[in-house]
Amino acid sequence: MLLEIKNELTEHIIPFWKNLRDDEHGGYYGYLGYDLRLDQKADKGCILNNRITWFFSNAYTLLKDPSLLDEAKHGYEFLRDYCIDRVNGGVFWSMTYDGKPSDSTKHTYNQAFCIYALASYYEASGDREALQLAYQLFDIIEEKCMDDLGYMEAFNERFEVADNDKLSENGVMADKTMNTLLHVFEAYTELYRVDHQEKVKKRLMWIMDVFAEHMYNPELHRQEVFFDREYHSLIDLHSYGHDIETAWLIDRGVEVINEAAYTEKMTPITKDLTQNVYKTAFNGHSLANECERGKVDTTRIWWVQAETVVGFLNGYQKDPSKKEYLEAAEKTWDFIRNHQIDRRPGSEWFYAVTENGAPDEKRPIVEAWKCPYHNGRMCMEVIKRIG
Repeated sequence: MLLEIKNELTEHIIPFWKNLRDDEHGGYYGYLGYDLRLDQKADKGCILNNRITWFFSNAYTLLKDPSLLDEAKHGYEFLRDYCIDRVNGGVFWSMTYDGKPSDSTKHTYNQAFCIYALASYYEASGDREALQLAYQLFDIIEEKCMDDLGYMEAFNERFEVADNDKLSENGVMADKTMNTLLHVFEAYTELYRVDHQEKVKKRLMWIMDVFAEHMYNPELHRQEVFFDREYHSLIDLHSYGHDIETAWLIDRGVEVINEAAYTEKMTPITKDLTQNVYKTAFNGHSLANECERGKVDTTRIWWVQAETVVGFLNGYQKDPSKKEYLEAAEKTWDFIRNHQIDRRPGSEWFYAVTENGAPDEKRPIVEAWKCPYHNGRMCMEVIKRIG
């Protein structure tokens, strides 16, 4: 598995995303259809470009290939020069292909992913300007994206509250989401890891308290997903991919802050999430997407499979008696290798396939959410953990 995953990273994923580089207008192209036709004038999602910048920064830190740092710098300069609003602060949702604001929504989720990218780019490059920008966005999240109970979601460009249509799904409109909280946590973990500031550590501990007290449902052994302002769950929904991703990301955060009280508080939760996902969603070779009101969506989504490999490998490393988790990680990689990876020249991974591996031809290969963050990170995590 290790050698195959190394090769997938260096011989497939990295070259694919290098080829998406836009040297004329900056950043990376925003859309490649299932038919492998590149739309050079599609909008460039800021989340997409944040994640690509994060990916190349981390790939450089791991592999030390100077060309990867050049790609990371290219992505960083697009974020710095175009995606960040110099008037009102914060990061836009998307840009036109030539760098003008297309959707000026400011979303907490997107601010977090820019911090994630900037912190990683700082680690890779040593460029303190990137670190300064990360702290500016940290302050914006803490000062403009919160009410008295926690992180809100969507705002207009002046940070006035707007409908959260971008991170609300399944027929609800959520005031707060597990997804946004998770990725603020992920971004703050990265920021604290590279520059140990106490104010970031304090927020990480606060976020873990919110997860334990509001997101985690101990009776159902899962996280709730969509909430009203006071953290009342809005829908009976079990997001299997988010649960397995949350388990290892919280374990990572616990390691980074190194506080015994939070190790004791959060470890039973992450173990429970991992165990329940294994029991309820893993079918012996891959992971279902989600379960809404008792109905399972068996679609195999690219990011869910990638997070499954990391999450089960993490569960095994935390408890080596759970050999079934290691086997599940290996079996999921087998499914990815045989079905999720698109072997057509000029492609990467299919967005979605059926439980039996047939690709969804309506889903593109690249769009605002389809990026190298999950699958590239999976490769790098496996290399770091067992390489």
